[in-house]
Amino acid sequence: MKALVPAFCLCSLLVGMSQAQESLGVRLIGSWNSPGHADDVVIGGNFAYIAAESAGLRIISIADPANPTEVGHCATPSSAYGVALSGTHAYVADFDSGLRVISVADSANPTEVGHYDTPGFAYGVAVSGNYAYVADYAGLRVISIADPANPAEVGHCDSAAAAYDVAVMGNYAYVADDGNGLCIMSIADPANPVKVGRYVGTGGAHAVTVVGNYAYLAAVNSGLRIISIADPANPTEVGFRDSLGGAIGVAVTGDHAYVTSWLSAFVSGLRVVSVADPAHPAEVGYYTISNASSVDLSGGYAYVAHWPGLKIFQFYGAGVEEVPSTEVRTPNSMSTIVRGVLLLPPSLLTPNCSLLSIDGRKVADLHPGANDVRGLTPGVYFVRAVSRQPSAVSCRKVVVSR
Repeated sequence: MKALVPAFCLCSLLVGMSQAQESLGVRLIGSWNSPGHADDVVIGGNFAYIAAESAGLRIISIADPANPTEVGHCATPSSAYGVALSGTHAYVADFDSGLRVISVADSANPTEVGHYDTPGFAYGVAVSGNYAYVADYAGLRVISIADPANPAEVGHCDSAAAAYDVAVMGNYAYVADDGNGLCIMSIADPANPVKVGRYVGTGGAHAVTVVGNYAYLAAVNSGLRIISIADPANPTEVGFRDSLGGAIGVAVTGDHAYVTSWLSAFVSGLRVVSVADPAHPAEVGYYTISNASSVDLSGGYAYVAHWPGLKIFQFYGAGVEEVPSTEVRTPNSMSTIVRGVLLLPPSLLTPNCSLLSIDGRKVADLHPGANDVRGLTPGVYFVRAVSRQPSAVSCRKVVVSR
């Protein structure tokens, strides 16, 4: 669920790569700015653990998703690119300093308790049982963490090119390999991991997650690839979505895959893809932000690590729901059925006020006073007001009639 591709910053719902492509079905709930480039995020309880390159490990309270707040941090000697959580320890892939083991029993005072310097460049890490599995550029390193203070390598297996991420399920490790797509390794004997299968239909693989009989591969060159792993020796692509741009992070829950997508050198974003039919994945939502890297999911929210820090999103489906807030409130006196002219009171003078169609697309910018809506198709619309604070949002339904 991590990646390493730089981009540029576009931060608002109403400021994106184009007026027509800013958000659909996804709203921003809260954000936090990191002192370093946030590359990976994993959620544990009320905390987000962020690998923030030169800024090490950052621990963010998400008890209130609208107001994420840093509670502690721990420096690492190199660049923290990946993070995994198990019990009271965070395991950080720290580039040329290998694996760092950090106690997070006290969230306010995380402390390194052990480390193992892998021979390559540690980019990604997954933990299962008493082992940490590190994507160490040239391949997979298996490290015993039975004693967190003294991690020790017990086995390794080359993936042939550039291993960026790893997911573990059962007796298999699934490695996202930049030049070789998906490599599947048997870890039934951790001391002797063995490559048993490979899918090479795509290059630029940067992240992988596994759910059931499918591996979801995020590839910079070709978007989201869905691979059947029912037979680990013969992984087979069953579906793909290549219109996402360069996919570099992925997480899956239920029927939806959340993909961080590097659309160009300057624009990136969160894409929501329906995978109810794995053979025909379909994009159902998006939100344009800068430098999106990885994504984790918890409690109905998507937590996205991007180079300015952490952003928290909620996907609310294909439509818009009314969400009044205490900061921005549309007076009850506003007309709910309009014919030709939509009148908005001065209290809606906010930095961003827009009219959305029922499927969440912006159809017009709005201003206090009279707004001409004669050109719109009759139907249900939503007035959406956004203040300077990301959580201060209100949506009120209006019906445009002839």
